[in-house]
Amino acid sequence: MAKDVLTGIHFLSGNYACVEGAIAAGCRFYAGYPITPSNEIAERMSVRIVQVGGIYIQMEDELGSMAALVGASWGGAKPMTATSGPGFSLMQENIGLAAMTETPCVVVNVQRGGPSTGLPTMVGQADVMQARWGSHGDYEIIALAPSSSQECFDFTIKAFNLAERWRVPVIVLMDEVVGHMWEKVIIPKKEEIKLLFRRTPTTPPEKFKPFKPKKDLVPEMAIAGTGYRVHVTGLTHDERGYPATIPEAQARLVKRLVEKIRKNAKKIIEYEEYKMKDAEVVIVSYGISARIAYQAVDWARDKGIKAGLLKLITVWPFPEEKIKRLSKKVKALITVEINFGQIFFEVERCAKGNCLCLLVSHAGGTTHKPEDVLSVIEEAIK
Repeated sequence: MAKDVLTGIHFLSGNYACVEGAIAAGCRFYAGYPITPSNEIAERMSVRIVQVGGIYIQMEDELGSMAALVGASWGGAKPMTATSGPGFSLMQENIGLAAMTETPCVVVNVQRGGPSTGLPTMVGQADVMQARWGSHGDYEIIALAPSSSQECFDFTIKAFNLAERWRVPVIVLMDEVVGHMWEKVIIPKKEEIKLLFRRTPTTPPEKFKPFKPKKDLVPEMAIAGTGYRVHVTGLTHDERGYPATIPEAQARLVKRLVEKIRKNAKKIIEYEEYKMKDAEVVIVSYGISARIAYQAVDWARDKGIKAGLLKLITVWPFPEEKIKRLSKKVKALITVEINFGQIFFEVERCAKGNCLCLLVSHAGGTTHKPEDVLSVIEEAIK
């Protein structure tokens, strides 16, 4: 059997690095349907997951792929799928099912230009709000945004750990450039990789309730076939998992689904700060756009402008408190993203008029140019 952790220095694309991160995290079930620009994930996974004793299934479509993840997770697997654009849209119904049934799973979305078929082979970052609100009803998910091949490896492991810890679907919001960019990736030794696993029942089967929350609002999860009675439904349900389609049950359940993420947001949210100590103008960005922003910040510093970068690792839940604090200290917050303001409007909402908020937008197909970002920084400081 092949190694599950390819320890050492490698030259990998973001898509390939994502696969290696998933395998290292313990992913042993993959169900997916081919779609550009995520195809390399399915291609490499079809070889690697079988080498380590896992299961690879090419499904008939993305609806089936997401449904298969829900079933596999309840069977005890750490499951993953990957898609893009239209495929991500098709997955939304069963992402909602995973949220409602508190099913840990990982969905990788290698974003391309949209809407509809759009730009199948070119970059976009316009699925950010879809990741947060794509399915119907109230729920909370977690979404991470890698900006390098190394982060594709690291963040995929992080995504599985977050899914298992909080019993929630986790979205890895890659983009086409990051997915297809080849870079050095350092894979640590297996014993150095920290893995989390869902909490299994500590009570006997006759007393166990599969949706009774612990203090952190997350229930223990019994694996089907291990002697526990498990009833899983997308209907509003009680702590036994049985349908309870009444307003009172809806209020209890959905409030908990939302609050288990919101009340634990400080434990989940991550970001990186670059040259922020004395910054008067701060760029907020993520994914490949953050790579461009680094250069713009350095150029601004060369011109004597105190610029900094807040790079989002966790896009959802959004770092509201951090943005609120920044808005009271800086002259301007500049959002750089390949869409027309999906995160910008979140930044503007959290800033509450405390500082100037500007957007460097792009419809997709290419990345920003650092000089375009620099010009907005110069405009803001004036």
